[in-house]
Amino acid sequence: MATVREARLPAEARRTLALVDRGGPYPYSRDGIVFGNFEGRLPKHRRGYYHEYTVRTPGSRDRGARRIVTGQGGEIYYTDDHYETFRAVLR
Repeated sequence: MATVREARLPAEARRTLALVDRGGPYPYSRDGIVFGNFEGRLPKHRRGYYHEYTVRTPGSRDRGARRIVTGQGGEIYYTDDHYETFRAVLR
């Protein structure tokens, strides 16, 4: 899997990570929901292992395609194409 350093993420993704680190509050009601990994693009784990958070997309009228997905083992992933591809975030 490709990787990206946190410092190289878009500013909006870095802000979302800061919110995750603080435990919120989150701007979208669906932030923090279970990410099902139905596409199978992340390592397989039991349901409930992953959670997703919206990364604001300037100019988007809805939540957009960008997300941060976290795993219970401390993993962090970033997608900017609505779960088609992920990059592991390196801190």
